Amino acid sequence: MKIVAFAGSTSSTSINRELVKSVLKSFPEDDINLIDLNDFTMPVFSVDIEKKGFPDEAHRFLKQIEECDVIICSLAEHNRSYSAAFKNIFDWASRINVKVFQNKPMFLMSTSPGGYGGGNVMNTAKTFFPQFAADVKETFSLPKFYENFDLETGVINPEILKDLKEKIESFKNQIA
Repeated sequence: MKIVAFAGSTSSTSINRELVKSVLKSFPEDDINLIDLNDFTMPVFSVDIEKKGFPDEAHRFLKQIEECDVIICSLAEHNRSYSAAFKNIFDWASRINVKVFQNKPMFLMSTSPGGYGGGNVMNTAKTFFPQFAADVKETFSLPKFYENFDLETGVINPEILKDLKEKIESFKNQIA
């Protein structure tokens, strides 16, 4: 199975990227493509710029989705919504193909330093991603990242870890 994975952040110290990398360890037999949104930098979306054509980076992002079997992502929450970098990529990609996620099964996650674990962006994505052809099979939000996560071992809170493992297993069963 080919997995495309990403964090909805361009930060070099992205906690969402760390969460994705940790979850990917549960897929050791699979072909993993962990993409970096920094490789898809484009002008801020505008219909005026769109009239000149679509950036190659938007086409490359869609190609990554097209070539995978499964999507695993964790969204950063900025001011209760998507990060500007992810939203821009999403905006450009959706103008090329409104079915951005191309009906691929998705494990959708979020985390944040706060107690809500990126819950606002998660709620938005759970509502809107299916309208862009995401087949969201499982979701997981990790609250209080710095209290509940270790960079070496991953999620350290036993109750949260149990929940995450159950969701990963459920996701695997749904895509088998």
